[in-house]
Amino acid sequence: MPIRLPEELPAYSVLDREGVMVMGEGRAARQDIRPLHIGLLNLMPKKIQTETQFARLIGATPLQIELTLIRMTEHQTRNTSAEHMEAFYQPFHEVRARKFDGLIITGAPIEHLPFDEVTYWDELTQVFDWTQTHVHSTFGVCWGGMAMINYFHGVKKHMLAEKAFGCFRHRNLKPASPYLRGFSDDLLIPVSRWTEMRQAEIDAAPGLETLLGSDEVGPCLVEDKAHRALYIFNHLEYDSHTLKDEYDRDLGEGRSIGVPRDYFPDDDPANPPKNRWRSHAHLLYGNWINEIYQSTPFDMAAIGR
Repeated sequence: MPIRLPEELPAYSVLDREGVMVMGEGRAARQDIRPLHIGLLNLMPKKIQTETQFARLIGATPLQIELTLIRMTEHQTRNTSAEHMEAFYQPFHEVRARKFDGLIITGAPIEHLPFDEVTYWDELTQVFDWTQTHVHSTFGVCWGGMAMINYFHGVKKHMLAEKAFGCFRHRNLKPASPYLRGFSDDLLIPVSRWTEMRQAEIDAAPGLETLLGSDEVGPCLVEDKAHRALYIFNHLEYDSHTLKDEYDRDLGEGRSIGVPRDYFPDDDPANPPKNRWRSHAHLLYGNWINEIYQSTPFDMAAIGR
């Protein structure tokens, strides 16, 4: 089954050209099936790029997915047109009465700020509380995952001396986890962050289990069963050229930035990067969607009870 998207959304034509099964509103309405309702709270500045990355992954399963794009109510983006936001996004206050089978909370380029200094932190904590009554399973990504694990467990984020930037080997720590079904023993994952969560502090918080981790860049994927949540601090959703775009941007702005680790062939930025994480990205998000499908109530009113 395909992912259900408005045909005018830029991601629709991009994914259709890639061969991802997408379906417009009219065709979806004619199918006698309950779709999974997935929300994407998009905190990234480049909204279109991010919504396409996640739609690609959650749209690759045999299930019909209805994706709702959500934004913070008062925060105004400067990197995406107002017309796009008005046409495709709903502010949180307009969806908070709804129930969702799944919710993805993205990262945000505000790592340097303490959590409580983020302008929309108060509303975001309302979102975190709302997930416990209105969302069956939540997936916090990068800063979004760090914010959730901090809010629910008090685990702190720590500034790094230099940016963790590039592709790093990660170990499969819990091969029996349903979220890691089909995973190899180790894998390469793109990383781009100035902060870290520390394994010892995660281990000290009751109810958390680390599923993927790296000897070099620390814990990556953490399960929080009590809050029906996963937290991933790195970026399996990245496109092949996302790290290159970040590298070129920082160079163009005169920032001090090293060549992303183990990303360009021969570590030469003149060589086109190779995508060596795509299959595991599809596995992870496909497994998450499958776990939601197997456990979410058919009657959406029962979600959160």
